[in-house]
Amino acid sequence: MTRRDFQQDFAARIRAPHRAPRPDGVPTRRMRVYEELLHNNIESFTSTCFPVARQCLGERAWRLAVRDFYAAGGLHSPLFRDIPAAFLDWMVEEAPVRFPNKPWLAEFMHYEWLELVVQVHEDVADATAIDPDGDLLNRRVVLNPASRLGCYRYAVERIGPRRRPRADGQTHCYLVFRDATDSTRFIRVNPLSARLYELLDAEPLSGAEALARLGAEIGHPDPAALRGHGLALLQGLRTEGVILGTRA
Repeated sequence: MTRRDFQQDFAARIRAPHRAPRPDGVPTRRMRVYEELLHNNIESFTSTCFPVARQCLGERAWRLAVRDFYAAGGLHSPLFRDIPAAFLDWMVEEAPVRFPNKPWLAEFMHYEWLELVVQVHEDVADATAIDPDGDLLNRRVVLNPASRLGCYRYAVERIGPRRRPRADGQTHCYLVFRDATDSTRFIRVNPLSARLYELLDAEPLSGAEALARLGAEIGHPDPAALRGHGLALLQGLRTEGVILGTRA
Protein backbone atom coordinates (compact mmCIF):
# COMPACT_ATOMS: atom_id res chain seq x y z
CA MET A 1 0.00 0.00 0.00
CA THR A 2 1.36 3.41 -0.95
CA ARG A 3 1.47 6.35 1.45
CA ARG A 4 -1.30 8.04 -0.54
CA ASP A 5 -3.51 4.94 -0.33
CA PHE A 6 -2.93 4.74 3.41
CA GLN A 7 -3.87 8.40 3.88
CA GLN A 8 -7.05 7.96 1.85
CA ASP A 9 -8.04 4.84 3.80
CA PHE A 10 -7.24 6.58 7.08
CA ALA A 11 -9.37 9.62 6.16
CA ALA A 12 -12.24 7.40 4.98
CA ARG A 13 -12.21 5.54 8.30
CA ILE A 14 -12.28 8.75 10.32
CA ARG A 15 -15.17 10.13 8.26
CA ALA A 16 -17.24 6.95 8.45
CA PRO A 17 -16.03 4.56 11.19
CA HIS A 18 -19.04 2.28 10.76
CA ARG A 19 -18.60 1.85 7.03
CA ALA A 20 -14.89 2.05 6.23
CA PRO A 21 -12.41 -0.60 7.40
CA ARG A 22 -9.56 0.27 9.76
CA PRO A 23 -6.30 0.71 7.83
CA ASP A 24 -3.78 -2.07 8.25
CA GLY A 25 -1.22 -1.42 10.94
CA VAL A 26 -3.26 1.07 12.97
CA PRO A 27 -4.20 -0.25 16.44
CA THR A 28 -7.92 -0.20 17.30
CA ARG A 29 -7.46 2.02 20.35
CA ARG A 30 -5.38 4.59 18.48
CA MET A 31 -7.84 4.63 15.59
CA ARG A 32 -10.70 5.26 18.00
CA VAL A 33 -8.84 8.23 19.51
CA TYR A 34 -8.48 9.84 16.09
CA GLU A 35 -12.11 9.13 15.24
CA GLU A 36 -13.44 10.64 18.45
CA LEU A 37 -11.12 13.63 18.30
CA LEU A 38 -12.16 14.64 14.80
CA HIS A 39 -15.87 13.98 15.31
CA ASN A 40 -15.88 15.85 18.61
CA ASN A 41 -14.21 18.84 16.97
CA ILE A 42 -16.74 18.89 14.15
CA GLU A 43 -19.64 18.56 16.55
CA SER A 44 -18.23 21.25 18.83
CA PHE A 45 -18.01 23.82 16.04
CA THR A 46 -21.46 23.05 14.65
CA SER A 47 -23.12 23.00 18.06
CA THR A 48 -21.54 26.31 19.04
CA CYS A 49 -22.84 27.99 15.90
CA PHE A 50 -26.31 26.38 15.92
CA PRO A 51 -27.22 25.91 19.61
CA VAL A 52 -30.98 26.41 19.25
CA ALA A 53 -31.23 24.30 16.09
CA ARG A 54 -29.53 21.53 18.01
CA GLN A 55 -32.10 21.79 20.79
CA CYS A 56 -34.94 21.77 18.27
CA LEU A 57 -33.68 18.55 16.67
CA GLY A 58 -32.69 16.77 19.85
CA GLU A 59 -29.33 15.28 20.74
CA ARG A 60 -29.61 12.02 18.79
CA ALA A 61 -30.86 13.53 15.52
CA TRP A 62 -28.26 16.28 15.72
CA ARG A 63 -25.36 13.88 16.26
CA LEU A 64 -26.51 11.69 13.39
CA ALA A 65 -26.75 14.69 11.07
CA VAL A 66 -23.25 15.88 12.00
CA ARG A 67 -21.85 12.36 11.56
CA ASP A 68 -23.44 11.95 8.12
CA PHE A 69 -22.27 15.42 7.06
CA TYR A 70 -18.70 14.51 7.93
CA ALA A 71 -18.97 11.11 6.27
CA ALA A 72 -20.28 12.75 3.10
CA GLY A 73 -17.07 14.77 2.81
CA GLY A 74 -18.78 18.15 2.98
CA LEU A 75 -15.66 19.89 4.28
CA HIS A 76 -13.60 21.56 1.57
CA SER A 77 -11.57 23.92 3.75
CA PRO A 78 -8.85 23.14 6.30
CA LEU A 79 -10.05 25.98 8.53
CA PHE A 80 -12.20 25.05 11.52
CA ARG A 81 -14.07 28.36 11.27
CA ASP A 82 -15.42 27.24 7.87
CA ILE A 83 -17.11 24.16 9.35
CA PRO A 84 -20.44 25.85 10.23
CA ALA A 85 -20.86 27.30 6.72
CA ALA A 86 -20.14 23.91 5.14
CA PHE A 87 -22.58 22.19 7.49
CA LEU A 88 -25.24 24.81 6.70
CA ASP A 89 -24.78 24.26 2.94
CA TRP A 90 -25.18 20.52 3.48
CA MET A 91 -28.27 20.96 5.64
CA VAL A 92 -29.94 23.20 3.06
CA GLU A 93 -30.00 20.16 0.78
CA GLU A 94 -30.57 17.50 3.43
CA ALA A 95 -33.02 19.09 5.86
CA PRO A 96 -36.14 18.87 3.62
CA VAL A 97 -35.53 15.12 3.25
CA ARG A 98 -34.38 14.32 6.79
CA PHE A 99 -36.72 16.60 8.68
CA PRO A 100 -39.83 17.18 6.53
CA ASN A 101 -41.80 18.19 9.62
CA LYS A 102 -39.39 21.10 10.18
CA PRO A 103 -39.55 23.10 6.92
CA TRP A 104 -38.17 26.15 8.73
CA LEU A 105 -34.94 24.44 9.81
CA ALA A 106 -32.56 25.56 7.06
CA GLU A 107 -33.71 29.17 7.26
CA PHE A 108 -33.39 29.19 11.03
CA MET A 109 -29.88 27.74 10.85
CA HIS A 110 -28.92 30.48 8.39
CA TYR A 111 -30.23 33.04 10.89
CA GLU A 112 -28.06 31.51 13.62
CA TRP A 113 -25.06 31.34 11.30
CA LEU A 114 -25.25 35.07 10.53
CA GLU A 115 -24.40 35.75 14.16
CA LEU A 116 -21.10 33.92 13.74
CA VAL A 117 -20.40 35.73 10.47
CA VAL A 118 -20.61 39.18 12.03
CA GLN A 119 -18.78 38.10 15.19
CA VAL A 120 -15.69 36.91 13.31
CA HIS A 121 -15.75 39.56 10.58
CA GLU A 122 -12.33 41.18 10.55
CA ASP A 123 -12.76 44.20 8.27
CA VAL A 124 -12.83 47.50 10.15
CA ALA A 125 -14.08 50.72 8.60
CA ASP A 126 -11.55 53.54 8.33
CA ALA A 127 -12.95 56.08 10.76
CA THR A 128 -10.89 58.88 9.22
CA ALA A 129 -12.73 58.40 5.91
CA ILE A 130 -16.22 58.55 7.46
CA ASP A 131 -18.33 61.48 8.51
CA PRO A 132 -20.69 60.01 11.15
CA ASP A 133 -23.03 63.01 10.82
CA GLY A 134 -22.84 63.28 7.04
CA ASP A 135 -25.75 64.05 4.70
CA LEU A 136 -27.26 60.62 4.08
CA LEU A 137 -29.20 61.74 1.02
CA ASN A 138 -26.48 63.54 -0.88
CA ARG A 139 -23.30 61.76 0.17
CA ARG A 140 -22.26 58.14 -0.31
CA VAL A 141 -23.53 56.01 2.54
CA VAL A 142 -21.09 53.83 4.50
CA LEU A 143 -22.50 50.60 5.89
CA ASN A 144 -21.14 48.80 8.91
CA PRO A 145 -18.86 46.12 7.35
CA ALA A 146 -19.83 43.74 10.17
CA SER A 147 -23.47 43.63 9.13
CA ARG A 148 -25.51 41.10 7.17
CA LEU A 149 -29.09 40.76 5.94
CA GLY A 150 -31.25 37.66 6.12
CA CYS A 151 -34.77 37.36 4.67
CA TYR A 152 -36.94 34.31 5.32
CA ARG A 153 -40.40 32.80 4.91
CA TYR A 154 -40.61 32.25 8.65
CA ALA A 155 -40.43 34.56 11.64
CA VAL A 156 -37.20 32.90 12.67
CA GLU A 157 -36.69 34.97 15.83
CA ARG A 158 -39.71 33.17 17.32
CA ILE A 159 -38.36 29.67 16.75
CA GLY A 160 -37.23 27.66 19.74
CA PRO A 161 -37.42 24.14 21.18
CA ARG A 162 -41.13 24.64 21.96
CA ARG A 163 -42.03 27.28 19.36
CA ARG A 164 -42.77 26.44 15.74
CA PRO A 165 -44.16 29.35 13.67
CA ARG A 166 -45.79 28.66 10.35
CA ALA A 167 -45.12 30.36 7.04
CA ASP A 168 -47.62 33.21 6.81
CA GLY A 169 -46.98 34.36 3.25
CA GLN A 170 -44.87 37.29 4.41
CA THR A 171 -41.15 37.93 4.07
CA HIS A 172 -39.39 38.33 7.41
CA CYS A 173 -36.14 40.30 7.21
CA TYR A 174 -33.43 40.84 9.81
CA LEU A 175 -30.25 42.85 9.97
CA VAL A 176 -27.52 41.24 12.05
CA PHE A 177 -24.58 43.43 12.99
CA ARG A 178 -21.81 44.11 15.46
CA ASP A 179 -22.27 47.47 17.15
CA ALA A 180 -19.76 49.96 18.51
CA THR A 181 -19.44 47.99 21.75
CA ASP A 182 -18.67 44.75 19.82
CA SER A 183 -22.05 43.32 20.80
CA THR A 184 -23.95 41.34 18.17
CA ARG A 185 -27.45 42.65 17.57
CA PHE A 186 -30.46 41.55 15.57
CA ILE A 187 -33.10 43.99 14.35
CA ARG A 188 -36.14 43.20 12.30
CA VAL A 189 -36.73 45.40 9.26
CA ASN A 190 -39.47 45.59 6.67
CA PRO A 191 -38.81 44.44 3.08
CA LEU A 192 -38.45 48.05 1.91
CA SER A 193 -35.63 48.70 4.39
CA ALA A 194 -34.09 45.35 3.49
CA ARG A 195 -34.00 46.22 -0.20
CA LEU A 196 -32.55 49.64 0.56
CA TYR A 197 -29.78 47.94 2.53
CA GLU A 198 -29.10 45.57 -0.38
CA LEU A 199 -28.74 48.46 -2.82
CA LEU A 200 -26.32 50.29 -0.54
CA ASP A 201 -24.36 47.10 0.06
CA ALA A 202 -24.03 46.30 -3.65
CA GLU A 203 -22.14 49.47 -4.63
CA PRO A 204 -21.24 52.94 -3.32
CA LEU A 205 -24.38 55.08 -3.54
CA SER A 206 -25.79 58.14 -1.91
CA GLY A 207 -29.08 57.72 -0.11
CA ALA A 208 -30.85 59.65 -2.86
CA GLU A 209 -29.40 57.38 -5.56
CA ALA A 210 -30.40 54.25 -3.69
CA LEU A 211 -33.91 55.56 -3.09
CA ALA A 212 -34.30 56.51 -6.75
CA ARG A 213 -33.42 52.97 -7.77
CA LEU A 214 -35.75 51.56 -5.15
CA GLY A 215 -38.59 53.77 -6.38
CA ALA A 216 -38.03 52.63 -9.96
CA GLU A 217 -38.06 48.98 -8.88
CA ILE A 218 -41.34 49.18 -6.99
CA GLY A 219 -42.99 51.76 -9.24
CA HIS A 220 -43.59 54.21 -6.41
CA PRO A 221 -46.02 56.93 -7.56
CA ASP A 222 -44.58 59.72 -5.39
CA PRO A 223 -40.75 60.00 -5.46
CA ALA A 224 -40.77 62.95 -3.05
CA ALA A 225 -42.74 60.98 -0.47
CA LEU A 226 -40.44 57.98 -0.88
CA ARG A 227 -37.44 60.25 -0.46
CA GLY A 228 -38.81 61.59 2.82
CA HIS A 229 -39.72 58.14 4.08
CA GLY A 230 -36.38 56.76 2.93
CA LEU A 231 -34.44 59.44 4.76
CA ALA A 232 -36.18 58.41 7.97
CA LEU A 233 -35.17 54.79 7.29
CA LEU A 234 -31.56 55.79 6.69
CA GLN A 235 -31.44 57.88 9.85
CA GLY A 236 -32.91 55.02 11.84
CA LEU A 237 -30.26 52.61 10.52
CA ARG A 238 -27.55 55.12 11.41
CA THR A 239 -28.92 55.44 14.93
CA GLU A 240 -28.87 51.64 15.31
CA GLY A 241 -25.30 51.33 13.99
CA VAL A 242 -25.98 49.59 10.69
CA ILE A 243 -24.98 52.76 8.84
CA LEU A 244 -21.76 54.36 10.08
CA GLY A 245 -22.18 57.65 8.23
CA THR A 246 -21.09 58.94 4.84
CA ARG A 247 -17.84 59.21 2.95
CA ALA A 248 -15.87 62.10 4.38
